[in-house]
Amino acid sequence: MFTGIVEEIGQVIETLASRLSVTGSIVMEGLKLGDSIAINGICLTVVKLDGDNFSLDVVPETLQKTNLGQLKTLDPVNLERAVAYGGRMGGHMVQGHGEGTGEVLKTEPDGNATIMEISVPNPLIPYLVEKGFVAIDGASLTVVSVEKTSFSISLIPYTLANTTLGSRKQRDVVNLETDIVARYVERLIQGQRGS
Repeated sequence: MFTGIVEEIGQVIETLASRLSVTGSIVMEGLKLGDSIAINGICLTVVKLDGDNFSLDVVPETLQKTNLGQLKTLDPVNLERAVAYGGRMGGHMVQGHGEGTGEVLKTEPDGNATIMEISVPNPLIPYLVEKGFVAIDGASLTVVSVEKTSFSISLIPYTLANTTLGSRKQRDVVNLETDIVARYVERLIQGQRGS
């Protein structure tokens, strides 16, 4: 389980067919083999540690359904360690199970913030509500507005400076994870309708 509060921006140091190697500093503290870590919001398992670098195995399903398959050496990535039991929940409940990808449609200034509009796959639209939660590349954010095929978020200067979202531009692909509570509520309602 994660909170969507990105701890740092790491950097890809190697990509192989089924393995990703990343460098970081903050997330290395206490990191051990077998730990879960979110890379751009996708939960992976640490399989190798080497100084300030760690490696993770990535299965074909993950490479196909997230933006991890597009990563290249030196690309920046959002990093977050799993929540420690009893730790703070500063964002929202994020599983690290990417549900799909969206594309950045546009960004525009809005006072001291930046509004980003992102396309969304049709099956995810029902789980997006104004003022609800969404994780984009692992960052916990609040939905500003929802359209038929897209949604918008407002990014504060801190988020722009401390996540990869600050360097995202039009046509960039981002990982999306909607609110787990919304998905469970829908499942419960469907079950009641089927009774």
